[in-house]
Amino acid sequence: MEAFLESPSRLWAGGPAPGQFYHIPPTPGASLEPASSPYGGPITRTQNPMVTGTSVLGVKFEGGVVIAADMLGSYGSLARFRNISRIMRVNDSTMLGASGDYADFQYLKQVLGQMVIDEELLGDGHSYSPRAIHSWLTRAMYSRRSKMNPLWNTMVIGGYADGESFLGYVDMLGVAYEAPSLATGYGAYLAQPLLREVLEKQPVLSQSEARELVERCMRVLYYRDARSYNRFQIATVTEKGVEIEGPLSAETNWEIAHMIRSPSSLSIKRNKESHRVSRISTSGLSCF
Repeated sequence: MEAFLESPSRLWAGGPAPGQFYHIPPTPGASLEPASSPYGGPITRTQNPMVTGTSVLGVKFEGGVVIAADMLGSYGSLARFRNISRIMRVNDSTMLGASGDYADFQYLKQVLGQMVIDEELLGDGHSYSPRAIHSWLTRAMYSRRSKMNPLWNTMVIGGYADGESFLGYVDMLGVAYEAPSLATGYGAYLAQPLLREVLEKQPVLSQSEARELVERCMRVLYYRDARSYNRFQIATVTEKGVEIEGPLSAETNWEIAHMIRSPSSLSIKRNKESHRVSRISTSGLSCF
């Protein structure tokens, strides 16, 4: 027994360092060093999103839901792809808009599309409801997050089923909730207050009022968000089905742009003025 303990097995010789994983070699004679193994840590394919999309907006109205997203794919800070769609028609009663990594969104589109096909092949007259898609995405996103390989997206799910409008939110951690209005990305800070302000005064909107409100918010985002673009799509779901319109653009006016000063530029100007005043005062004292 002591001899067995003193001569460790070749398989477990040179175990992994703390915090690493042990990789069992696939073939005899392969390296046993954890540092030389590609399995020394968790999968991190999506830890650095490359092409990303910004805000998605959504608002309920009487008899349906409207969501909007621009068509820009940013490569870092470069406005690289200017004609990509970030809105997906899932089925006749459900639509989806996604911000974040575009490659992960394409993967989700493929998975959801196959799910819908498999459901239709049953021919039982049933289809996925908006709430079912929202529930599935919640669990799918949380599952990937728990594996340290998240899908780097935040999604807005809109739908209309059983005479009821549905608007739900899911992020990359699996956090999910429903609300009368939703906004992701930078829109959560700029557009969501505008949406809530209108809904507090008028909780039930008509379709035309909801569309006008979303277009106004898209214009504000184009003015204020450096990752937005003045080409967007608007998707509407009602009892008649899902309709995606676009590319659309909003009328803009930049005549007052030269009058706008950011707080940082004002502080720089004040610092320069105070520095000039201090130089004048010290030069006046030098004569004494």
